[in-house]
Amino acid sequence: MDAVKNRHRMVFLTIVMGVCFVTLGCRLVDLQVLQHEEFARLAEGQHDHFYYREAPRGDIVDRRGSPLATSIPVKRVCADPFALKGQEEEIARFLAPLLKTNETALRDLLSKTKVNETGAVVSARYVILKQKVAVEEWEKIRSALTNQFAILTHGKKLPKRRVEELGLAWKRAIYTEDDQIRNYPNGALAAHVLGFTGERWVVKHGRTNALPAGVEGIEKTFDEKLHGARGWVKTEATSRKQEIFIFREQDVEARPGLNVKLTIDARVQQIVEEELVAPMAKHYASSASAIVVRPRTGEILAMATLPNFNPNLPSKSSAAARRNRIITDMFEPGSTFKTVTLAGALNDGVVRLSDRFDCENGAFSFAGRILHDHGHHGVIDVEEIIAKSSNIGTAKVAIRMGKERTFKYIWDFGFGQRTGLPLTGEVAGWLARPKDWALIHISRIPIGQGVTATPLQMVMAISAIANDGVLMKPMIVDSLVDDKGETVVRYPPQISRRVVGAAAAKDSVKAMKSVVETGTAEQARLENFTVAGKTGTAEKPVGGFYTKEKYYASFIGFFPADEPELCILVAVDEPLKKTGYYGGQVAAPVFKRIAERTANFLNLKPDVQPEESKDVMAGDKSRPAVVLAREKL
Repeated sequence: MDAVKNRHRMVFLTIVMGVCFVTLGCRLVDLQVLQHEEFARLAEGQHDHFYYREAPRGDIVDRRGSPLATSIPVKRVCADPFALKGQEEEIARFLAPLLKTNETALRDLLSKTKVNETGAVVSARYVILKQKVAVEEWEKIRSALTNQFAILTHGKKLPKRRVEELGLAWKRAIYTEDDQIRNYPNGALAAHVLGFTGERWVVKHGRTNALPAGVEGIEKTFDEKLHGARGWVKTEATSRKQEIFIFREQDVEARPGLNVKLTIDARVQQIVEEELVAPMAKHYASSASAIVVRPRTGEILAMATLPNFNPNLPSKSSAAARRNRIITDMFEPGSTFKTVTLAGALNDGVVRLSDRFDCENGAFSFAGRILHDHGHHGVIDVEEIIAKSSNIGTAKVAIRMGKERTFKYIWDFGFGQRTGLPLTGEVAGWLARPKDWALIHISRIPIGQGVTATPLQMVMAISAIANDGVLMKPMIVDSLVDDKGETVVRYPPQISRRVVGAAAAKDSVKAMKSVVETGTAEQARLENFTVAGKTGTAEKPVGGFYTKEKYYASFIGFFPADEPELCILVAVDEPLKKTGYYGGQVAAPVFKRIAERTANFLNLKPDVQPEESKDVMAGDKSRPAVVLAREKL
């Protein structure tokens, strides 16, 4: 009987063992064959260590190499909650004052869990405790961590397990990654040109990185060139995340972003921004803008508009303050537009400067509407029409030229189309095609009504007249330079087209000189330079009708008139009527101050010998006139 029982037991044990071995074999087949790729991936994830090396963002510098935007290295403080071994509360309490953050929020981060590939809830291996921590601040935190570890161990040689329990895990679990913060060392200077950066979030290999990304201005347009190319490292690490260096498989250095060198001159930009403050305050204007251009190359030396903003703190400013009105806002230009009409008519031989037109004593009936002048002019020549800014005389010149040819010159001067300046938000303005012109338009569009333009379009059109009739493309970027100082790409000046011949341009310049010498812009006159320019005082349309309460006052001039070095536009939007609203009153004096200070800084050669210098010269023959003229500046 016992033998039978023993035999039954043996059979049962054999069956149980057989089932166990079969089950184990099936499990091994499942793990090593059916799920081999999945577990191999998990094993690789535990031992392989992959991380990116983010590239330093390139600088933006002015034409002399002075930094306008740069990147400062900072740290991103991270943690591995899995390595804390239950010490989340202690380390949260210790780190919260060092990181200047909330202890409860920090503890929640350190207690963060996630569901892994097998469906189990485990501690997270990566959390960001704080971003944009200064390198010096992190050194203090790291030193505090080290000191705390020394306190915990009391300087004793303890067993490895005990050391980990007392604080070594802190040092392993809290670490940093390299980061960067965008900095604009001059604050608001050239803010509308530079733009600013935000953050682009990138998730790779379980890590979330916030990279600088251009939002507006040059930062956005040249974002791809500025942010460079990231590098990476692929290696193996121990369970304590210590790298096994000999198993490093890939080690690619990051390539820094290219530096963008602008045509902007920081000092000229500063002068312009300083001089715009006064008209904003004096005339209670809604905005004031100015731009300085080299007519022969199209290079922009300064571009400014108020109100302004600080790109270091873009969220502290309104959307209106961040708008670059020189390219995003379009206005009816008013009388500055008359120079475009004049240049076209002179080029076609429709008129000469000496031709005379009856300006109807200030009131001209055309197409059932009355066109008024600011003065009561009779019969005057074309040069006087421009000098006195006669609406009626300009309209009669355009009527003689006809709408098709008038439109052609307006279009060729760049209106109704974007200039292509590499800044975000540029608009084309509005210019109706000749087929859509009513009869009255031939008397209104040529004087700057019924057409809209940006300040950039206006200054480039007048620069074309200054440049013997050749329209240049506006330039604001000179070149791209690598981190070794080598020029990678250079952007040379580009000609858009010849709009009028040199003779017509010179006659236009002659008429524009009269504007400053005897006409509406005497307050723009410079002591040491001949100036050619044109004022504009445009009534602003409100609800489809022109109002007598809101104006757009402007002046555009260039000097020396016959060999122009600089063309400057000044525009003041909605100056308070009782403080003065004419372009010659509001904008011309600002032009004068900008021109004088800029000419002095750039050491431009005067083309006029001041009367005072002549008197001094009479008594002192040993000193050259040019030196005396520069001293006067």
